[in-house]
Amino acid sequence: MSDTKNKWQATMLVAGILLIAVNLRAPFTGIAPILPLIQKDFGLSASALGLLTSLPLLAFAGFSPLSAAVARRSGTERTLFGALLVISVGILLRSAGSAWALYAGSILIGTGIALGNVLLPSLIKRDFSSKMASMIGAYSITMGAAGAVASAAIVPLTQSWGWSIALSLVVAAPLLAMLVWLPQLKVKEHLSLPSPNQAASVAVWRSTLAWQVTLFMGLNAMPFYVTVSWLPTILMNHGISPEQAGTIHGTLQLTTAIPGLILAATLRRLTDQRLAAATVSLLTALSLIGLIYAPGHAMWWAAFLGFGSGASMMLGLTFIGLRTKNSVDAAALSGMAQCVGYLMAAAGPILLGQLHDSTGGWTAPLLTTAAISIAGAFTGILAGRNVQLEPSSRCAEFTGSE
Repeated sequence: MSDTKNKWQATMLVAGILLIAVNLRAPFTGIAPILPLIQKDFGLSASALGLLTSLPLLAFAGFSPLSAAVARRSGTERTLFGALLVISVGILLRSAGSAWALYAGSILIGTGIALGNVLLPSLIKRDFSSKMASMIGAYSITMGAAGAVASAAIVPLTQSWGWSIALSLVVAAPLLAMLVWLPQLKVKEHLSLPSPNQAASVAVWRSTLAWQVTLFMGLNAMPFYVTVSWLPTILMNHGISPEQAGTIHGTLQLTTAIPGLILAATLRRLTDQRLAAATVSLLTALSLIGLIYAPGHAMWWAAFLGFGSGASMMLGLTFIGLRTKNSVDAAALSGMAQCVGYLMAAAGPILLGQLHDSTGGWTAPLLTTAAISIAGAFTGILAGRNVQLEPSSRCAEFTGSE
């Protein structure tokens, strides 16, 4: 009887984790295929529309560093439940039909996602340490698949009921996740998180290597979030139907999960990651250029772009562990890299929207984004070296081969 009970509890925990993963992308990215309709209804400029898509990223940057402190006080399971509640309120507020609610709801959605992004991987490490790779893989696929379904479904739903109701229907995802997560609120064991009093041995903000890792993450996050925000609009401007644009947008998100399944074992066997980091960044740049000059093959370019972006994100997170010597230093580098990285990512849709307003087309914005990806390749060559951050008291910054 006890074994049956334990299996049921484990099944509910896995189901809850995967349902939370559904809500870490779809509520944010599902709006992109209908942005032209929202722009028309509210008379927004491309810059204002860029701000709308950047607000969740600004929330990521602002609230990611606070997630551990909230979880220490309230418990990880309760904090994740609260994150789902915040996402639910944000979805409903965003769909209320006024411009201020549209922006305020987007901030709440980003806040809830930020909490989940930070805490869910830590919870997986605690409860599935022996199966962490499999769980992270399932979590990544679920997140990508949910984003793909949301992008593909939002246009038909909008055509049937209007964009406001279509967006509000997304609230079913966090509500279902909250229902399945309820049993976890009784968990007594708390997740062990680094204490705020534990000081890192490395001054990451003054470390060249830490900045190389941070810039690699930021320069690769910018192209991904630019395309997540603007790809459907760009495709529709090239004459592609809204339904097909939504499907291509979904493909972009689905293929971000593939690197997590096939690259993890390969990376462990490499002496350094310089070639891998440069290759995936350049693949993203090539895909962006392809969207300009061969838009008829947009499905393939979106798939390559999703793969390159997903691989670069995975590499950035891998660098945090490989370039540090202990969990406290890793937490410090993670906080710096994710905060700066999300701020850079948030700037992308706004700046590219302004560039579109200035030039009246998408060629200059996409070429600029491709140049950012190429810069990401150069920082990847630096961040991918087999070196580590050294304690601040030492004169040498790195150890290992340079």
